[in-house]
Amino acid sequence: MAGTFVYNGIINVYKEAGFTSHDVVARLRGICKQKKIGHTGTLDPAAVGVLPVCFGSGTKLCDMLTDWDKEYIAVLKLGITTDTQDLSGKVLARADRPQMEALTEDTVEEAVMGFVGEYGQIPPMYSALKVNGKKLYELARAGQEVERQPRPVQIKEIEIQQMTLPEVTFRVVCSKGTYIRTLCHDIGNTLGCGGAMRSLTRSRVGVFGIKEALTLQQIENLRDEGRLSDVITAPDAVFGYCKALTVTQTGRRMAENGNRLAVGLITDNILPGDQEQVRIYDETGRFYGVYQYQAEARDFKPVKMFL
Repeated sequence: MAGTFVYNGIINVYKEAGFTSHDVVARLRGICKQKKIGHTGTLDPAAVGVLPVCFGSGTKLCDMLTDWDKEYIAVLKLGITTDTQDLSGKVLARADRPQMEALTEDTVEEAVMGFVGEYGQIPPMYSALKVNGKKLYELARAGQEVERQPRPVQIKEIEIQQMTLPEVTFRVVCSKGTYIRTLCHDIGNTLGCGGAMRSLTRSRVGVFGIKEALTLQQIENLRDEGRLSDVITAPDAVFGYCKALTVTQTGRRMAENGNRLAVGLITDNILPGDQEQVRIYDETGRFYGVYQYQAEARDFKPVKMFL
């Protein structure tokens, strides 16, 4: 029955347009009758797509999932510059006809692909970053603009999917902290005509893809059918790339207290490489957490516990 069971893990939520990430969490607290819920990084209200939401012990993953690479599908409109760097904002400048007629698919592609790699991105004024305790968007709404320092971000992949000038649709894989609105703005600046983001879809966060993402209504329906647990990803599944090791009975007591584990407390014969992360279980299959092997000390140091 709803409200009598505590969910632990992650749900891959499809955030619809008009909702803030906070709105999604608030709605899920009502749907699941559970307070311990957190999201893994904000998504603009106008944007749609993947928003992994953590429940119960899974909330310990929030900071780790925030660090994961993200994939987006963005539509850039060239020839326009706005204060928010997307089409919802106040228009600051429009390119003239000769500038737009000078654009070719080759020059646009060269500009877009030139951003692959690391570059210093200046965060937009309309963002939740804080300067002297104030969120930038609060200052922007009050008509203030403050100096922002460029921050290193990494554009790992860009693929142009469609080009019908003045619009360009592209897929981008990037590091945490990357603003796609700002990327669109910077591409426009590089071309000398300005640019703003028309739309944004987050298609992947780490292992969570958009095809499996569920709307709030779908999640509510699953709750009513008693099948919500079927779509919750267990915390250990997120670390499928790590080797799974089993502790002895003595080791289990050490793990329960979050202590380091000597090599002799592991039943497995094959040791991982130095600094390699592993998943630790007991003989019943209970997941304790992620540990890191220290070759010199010949033990395992806890990285994140999930008890």
